[in-house]
Amino acid sequence: MDYTTDIRNLKRCVEISRQSRASGNTPFGALLADKEGTILLEQPNVEITEKKCTGHAETQAAERASQLYSREFLKDCTLYTTAEPCAMCAGAIYWAGIGRVVYGMTEKELLAQTGADPQNPTFDLPCREVFARGQKAIEVVGPFPELVEEIAEVHKGYWNN
Repeated sequence: MDYTTDIRNLKRCVEISRQSRASGNTPFGALLADKEGTILLEQPNVEITEKKCTGHAETQAAERASQLYSREFLKDCTLYTTAEPCAMCAGAIYWAGIGRVVYGMTEKELLAQTGADPQNPTFDLPCREVFARGQKAIEVVGPFPELVEEIAEVHKGYWNN
């Protein structure tokens, strides 16, 4: 995958995060793309509206992907997301068999947005560390400093930090 495709798909994730917030959910967005960068599915957070503790955009995207596509296919796919996947989401990505992850802002940069809001108690556990404990390689690309401000803007005023 090239930089231009990664940026284009991350910017689409920002739009999905805006839609997620507008629909009453937390402001996160993810999507799955094939090896050419073509978007296969898009996923906002659903934890609030569907009352799912596992409703993170990345977890839901990984779950949907595992139902729609084979592991053989998914190993060549990329999951794009606005913020670095948390430990739960990294686990879902791993178990779905998705071979590549691209994220915009780090978990630490997300913490600067959410603060001590009990709705989003962030982990200080980079997804690279989670994936490193597994038996298969998952490529991780991110963060993208040039997009952090745009991603953070969607979070402004949402959290009680």
